[in-house]
Amino acid sequence: MKRKDLDLEHFRDKLQKERERLLKEIDGVAEDTQELDVSASEAEDRGDIAEIDAQNAIDQTVLDTLKKELSEVDAALKRIEEGTYGICEKTGRPIPVERLEAYPAARTVADA
Repeated sequence: MKRKDLDLEHFRDKLQKERERLLKEIDGVAEDTQELDVSASEAEDRGDIAEIDAQNAIDQTVLDTLKKELSEVDAALKRIEEGTYGICEKTGRPIPVERLEAYPAARTVADA
């Protein structure tokens, strides 16, 4: 069931922009993590090492979250290409346009 009431180009553009933003953020966090790794290898004080380890853990969590978001955006772009974008994966009903505007990568009518 393909949605004919959606401006797919509009949503494709929104998703592409979000994809670019996420890639930039991922690159930035990855750079920070690499810099922290260098700092950790040069650190001699246990307190500094612990602080660097804590920041690394936070950065890794952020990186994992960003990668998951990127995966969702990529999946939404694929759904546009396949003609299934805007259809709830659980119910088969159309996802409200307002929900897609707020979260273009939405897979379902509502969060479970």
